[in-house]
Amino acid sequence: MKLKKISWILIAVFAIIIGLHPLAYYFVDMKTNGLLSTKPQAVLDNAVWHGAFYAHITFGGIALLTGWTQFSKKLREKYLSTHRLVGKIYVIAVGLSSISGLFIAFFATGGIGNVLGFGILAMLWFITVFSAYTSILKRDVYQHENWMIRNYALTLAAVTLRIWLPLLSGFVFHDFIPAYRIVSWLCWVPNLIIAEIIISKRTAKPEQVPQTI
Repeated sequence: MKLKKISWILIAVFAIIIGLHPLAYYFVDMKTNGLLSTKPQAVLDNAVWHGAFYAHITFGGIALLTGWTQFSKKLREKYLSTHRLVGKIYVIAVGLSSISGLFIAFFATGGIGNVLGFGILAMLWFITVFSAYTSILKRDVYQHENWMIRNYALTLAAVTLRIWLPLLSGFVFHDFIPAYRIVSWLCWVPNLIIAEIIISKRTAKPEQVPQTI
């Protein structure tokens, strides 16, 4: 099995697992278990923050669950209309999750470094999905794919955060706060670097890429 296919399968598995994770917040009291346990009671009692948080995790989960399917060439060519529909759902999900994510970033645990880390992530997440959408409207499929690679790399920050955080807090710092301060950047900066490396290795062949609008 080729490395590319293995990577795609692993991404799909992690995306599905983490994409379904927001369901826990609807059925289990997470205020004493998980990221909410670090929030001051005043923040937890804030209705606007509460709504933004649930919008962020819900639509972020939808983005994770739908985004990985868009990178399968076979699925894209065989079910083009479905690809377009799922793409629209993905764009809406990222748009809503990134906007709400930017708001809750101002309340990030850990100080200004985390506010900036998660805030910049939210802004880049919105900018890249907007660029991907406008590119396909212009029928620039190649740039659309490049922007989608960048965007989904940022979407996967939800996955890498949950990989790095327990490793750093459990085995390196033995404390949540210093680990979280690093993870607010570590969860997405390496992802974006890898995305740029992938894009740099691509060869532009627009004539071989099917139109997807």
